[in-house]
Amino acid sequence: MASLIYAFDPNWSLSLVPSLSNICLHWIVNNFEENPIFEKLSQIQKDFVQERLSTSLPLHVTASLVPDGVYWKRCCKERWDICDVSHYGDSWKRMFFERHLENIIEGFIPEVTEPKTVLDLVPPCRNYIKKLDISQLLLPTKEPQLKKVEEKSDWSLKIDVDEPHVDHFDFSILLDKLTNLEELHLVYRVKQCGMSFEWAMFQMTDKDCKSLAYALKSCKTLKLFRLHQSHVDDEKCRLLVKYLLDHPSLRELDFSHNLIGDSAARAIGKLLTRSKLEVLNMCNNRISGPGAKAIAHALSSNSTLLVLNLRLNRVMDEGGQAIGKALLNNTTLSYLHLGGNDVTSVTAFALSKVLTENKTLKRINLSCNKLGEVGGKALAEAMARNSTITECDIRMTDIDEEAASTINKVVWANQSSEF
Repeated sequence: MASLIYAFDPNWSLSLVPSLSNICLHWIVNNFEENPIFEKLSQIQKDFVQERLSTSLPLHVTASLVPDGVYWKRCCKERWDICDVSHYGDSWKRMFFERHLENIIEGFIPEVTEPKTVLDLVPPCRNYIKKLDISQLLLPTKEPQLKKVEEKSDWSLKIDVDEPHVDHFDFSILLDKLTNLEELHLVYRVKQCGMSFEWAMFQMTDKDCKSLAYALKSCKTLKLFRLHQSHVDDEKCRLLVKYLLDHPSLRELDFSHNLIGDSAARAIGKLLTRSKLEVLNMCNNRISGPGAKAIAHALSSNSTLLVLNLRLNRVMDEGGQAIGKALLNNTTLSYLHLGGNDVTSVTAFALSKVLTENKTLKRINLSCNKLGEVGGKALAEAMARNSTITECDIRMTDIDEEAASTINKVVWANQSSEF
């Protein structure tokens, strides 16, 4: 028989005949959804299957069976042009599920998209999602309805008569189900809105805030929460903080680039006494002296905070002095950013005492303030007796060159002594 076949095709040989095992593996690949055979295969056979499985298979089939590796890398590469797996713990599987869920949420249209669209993803993906970075939240497509005025309590939200009733995706239906979620980054905005721009596209509503507050409290694994560029005002911030008090795992809080003032800063101060926060970022808000004093009061007895960023606020000398006084008692803070806060030589004098007595602070940023020659001299004299500061940003502070040179030399010496 072989000789007969050879007569018709001189290039034919037995080596061209696929092996039975190869035929079986192709059958497994082509029928994986109906007969998901994987665990009983050898590692070589598993690799063969992962390289050929369809990337459009239902997630409830592949999530639990197919391990991290080639298959999930293929899924990612087919979906997204840029795939930096280092941002996902070098896990292709984690990247796929996190970005897939992010895309679903960012495309969610309230009262149009069924919540089931999101909730159906939870069973297959819950074990692999550690971080969600939501860069847009869409509004309902129908015309907004005006809200009625409600009475205001200490923690409630003040609702303006003309505030439109446009609510975004409700996180309270999701966060408690993501049992491994550690980081949540949110921006209430619509990307590429063009000529259809409205301010409502760039802020959360009171209902958004309430549902998010409940969701944050229910997410016991959350370590980092970032809500920025979302027009969060005092009342919304206070409500969120209320539900973050005594949170068991929260370590980093970022409310940067919002509209937060002194009232909410006092709530933040309370949070510092009832949490284990290590990083607090309140950059570019409206915190002035009284709010900074409230944060400073909490800082004086806090034993967990490592980083405090108050850049681009309005703390002025009232707040700057209070923070300086608090740091005489604090033994944990290692980084303080007071850049762009209208502080003067008065604050420089308060901080110069900190530089001679505090042995924990390593980095301080005082840039874009009006410290002047007197303030610069006080800081330089204090730095001459400091051995711990390895970063001191004094750009655009009107400090004279001699004082700046002295400060920089001490910083370089301290940096060198670390190695």
